[in-house]
Amino acid sequence: MEKYDNPATVKELDNLRDNISSIDKEIIRLLEKRAGFVKDVGRIKRENKIPFYSPDRETKIYNMINKFATGEFPQKSLRAIFREIMSASIRLEEPLTISYLGPEATFTHQAAMERFGMSLHYTPEESIEDVFMDVEQERADFGVVPIENSTEGVVNYTLDMFVTSSVKIVSEIIIDIKHSLLSKSTSLSDIKTIYSHPNALGQCKGWIKKHLPNVYLFETTSTAKAAKIAEQDSSTAAIASLAASNIYALNILASGIEDKINNITRFLVIGKEIPKKSGDDKTSFMFSIKDKVGALYQILEPFYKRNINLTRIESRPSKEKNWSYMFYVDVDGHIDDEIIKNSLEEVKNFTVFLKILGSYPKSPRS
Repeated sequence: MEKYDNPATVKELDNLRDNISSIDKEIIRLLEKRAGFVKDVGRIKRENKIPFYSPDRETKIYNMINKFATGEFPQKSLRAIFREIMSASIRLEEPLTISYLGPEATFTHQAAMERFGMSLHYTPEESIEDVFMDVEQERADFGVVPIENSTEGVVNYTLDMFVTSSVKIVSEIIIDIKHSLLSKSTSLSDIKTIYSHPNALGQCKGWIKKHLPNVYLFETTSTAKAAKIAEQDSSTAAIASLAASNIYALNILASGIEDKINNITRFLVIGKEIPKKSGDDKTSFMFSIKDKVGALYQILEPFYKRNINLTRIESRPSKEKNWSYMFYVDVDGHIDDEIIKNSLEEVKNFTVFLKILGSYPKSPRS
């Protein structure tokens, strides 16, 4: 008799499955009970005009997972489950709209989904400026834009938008970027041209030089736009995400073609209000300095003497005056921390322009 035909084995399996089914029913019952509390939270938020998305609360839930998960169930899977629970909960409170640099299947879209889950409404936009405008003019509750890549560096256009925009950074998302070569063709030998976003082309230039050294390269506004172009011509390929292969019915000619394994992109979630402290935050601000010797040192000294960690500083040419610069800085801590507040007050004395861009929970990998 085969083992799976053994009555004792069948009975043992049935008992175990009955126990699992009982637990599943209890999970559903508890989720329904949770939904009732969520609706009450939504009512209170609505009556008191409190933001419906709370990055600080989200961070606390993920910290709870880290604390109480024993390792029996994969922590990454638990985070994904709770992400969807929180996404559905936000929808119960108030259906939110998320604007992102599109079209569908871009890495920005992927980042937005990783942060907000599947239950909210997503609006793709053709440019970073459009995403900022959606949030400013309240066509969207939040926006998601790229800010920097570990290989290609900072996305300057996003930085430049903060100069005149009223939006705030409310959260950050960090994801691994995996590039694939997609085409209607099934053979590399058919490919004459490759389209993609300039960052993606730069991140895969070593692979292209080795495997397709004679192809023509063309830049597009997004990896998804490249996939749409490749959809029309079998001699054309796109460097895009695996998700784009399904959406645009393209064959995967090669995957994981990025030159560096740790290819990470950081995205920002922009909104109208700075969230509360989560306990592990960063603050972003921008400034321009008075044109004199030692001016930059005077800006950085208040943070140094208070032992505040500067995690990033970028400079961009100012559009107001030739040979003048705008600086963008990330520091550890929240704007409501006295030590950060006092440092920025001191910094004001040495700047001609100072703007707080946001205080928000750090991504686990920042």
